[in-house]
Amino acid sequence: MNDILQKQKRYFRTGATLSLSFRLAQLARLKETIQAHEQTIIDTLAKELNKSPFEAYTTEIGIVYEEIHFITKRLARWMKPKRVPTPLTHFGSKSYVYPEPYGVSLIIAPWNYPFQLAISPLIGAIAAGNCAVVKPSEYTPAMSTLLKTIVAEAFPEEYVTVVEGGGDVSQELLSLRFDHIFFTGSVPVGKIVMAAAAKHLIPVTLELGGKSPAIVDQSAHLELAAKRIIWGKFLNAGQTCIAPDYVLVHEAVKQPLFEKMKRYMDELYGNHDTYGRIVSERHAERLVRFLVNGTVIHGGNYDIKQRWIEPTLLDDVTWDDAIMQEEIFGPLLPILTFQTIEEVIHTVQANEKPLALYLFAEDKHIEQQVLAQVSFGGGCINDTIMHIANPHLPFGGVGQSGIGAYHGKASFDAFSHYKSVVKQTTTFDIPIRYPNFPNALKWVRKLMG
Repeated sequence: MNDILQKQKRYFRTGATLSLSFRLAQLARLKETIQAHEQTIIDTLAKELNKSPFEAYTTEIGIVYEEIHFITKRLARWMKPKRVPTPLTHFGSKSYVYPEPYGVSLIIAPWNYPFQLAISPLIGAIAAGNCAVVKPSEYTPAMSTLLKTIVAEAFPEEYVTVVEGGGDVSQELLSLRFDHIFFTGSVPVGKIVMAAAAKHLIPVTLELGGKSPAIVDQSAHLELAAKRIIWGKFLNAGQTCIAPDYVLVHEAVKQPLFEKMKRYMDELYGNHDTYGRIVSERHAERLVRFLVNGTVIHGGNYDIKQRWIEPTLLDDVTWDDAIMQEEIFGPLLPILTFQTIEEVIHTVQANEKPLALYLFAEDKHIEQQVLAQVSFGGGCINDTIMHIANPHLPFGGVGQSGIGAYHGKASFDAFSHYKSVVKQTTTFDIPIRYPNFPNALKWVRKLMG
């Protein structure tokens, strides 16, 4: 591992990755290589997670193409040094901010979107001029091997490479002195990554998770609220970091919402054969243990050997239940009720800041109240998930749900250091900054007061 790191550091120091033309060429090369393997990517996602071709393309491949296209069109502008205002105390000088790459970045990817969540941050690393080591998840070994093949075809090892393996490999990589670490995964592992980075003071970007609420006010358009919550929750068998983790619904509209949700569960995800699979039997066993919490009002069937759990609604759940103590990350959706929006705000505030929040309401006052008083990474009003697909929006968490953001310009920023530079004139010299100037303190007070 250290040999790979040192090889990449030597290559980075040659300056080969710094030019605009080089970065654009590498992004184009990456896209071409992905296109050549597109069907294999779809087949591999079907094999390991039972993703349909539609879901594989929209959530894993298409979003990567869009990211490359978006960044390629704007990269020249982002790379340019930006001139910023200079105060009167610096008369005669000019001030600039220069973006520069960190160097060699370590990207640790998860298993739930094993292609997209490995490649999307890599696009940002390349755009910012970095070298990179990508560590895919061992829970999706076929995709891990495919990623290694794609990256090896696209890039030399001294520039970008994929390292396969389990937790021991991740631990060894985290012990090394990378210039930046980008991690996507759970909160507990994120803490381990941050602790390891702290030993070398390595900057980190942590894309984590948490319990993201979907709030349904009595003013909501219930038909669309039900459809969009069901779609967002049970996409990828609920294994999405920004999936609604639980629903808080006004008690006045609970029953009609239930009936609409049940209908959309059957319409959208009723086919056993085409529904997504849980990544492993161990993960499936963990989810099945939650079924004793509350009352199953729809779904509830499972086959651990097949890694299949039916989309399930749970009523009568309390905050003391095990399912409410951690992120679910599966196709189980607890429903809780509320009477006032103040109660909702207090409930969400009392827990860790969520990665996402979804509010369904036609009442603009309710919307303004929630946005003003509740902290969360990002989210939607009257929808779920869709904020992640807008490259103009930075995607990331806050507090326990993450540090830093990426997508679009935020991806370039995540892998860049912004260097501040003052260019001073030599035509003249302002003497009042020197301590031997007569009445220096009086003049400085006038300028800086």
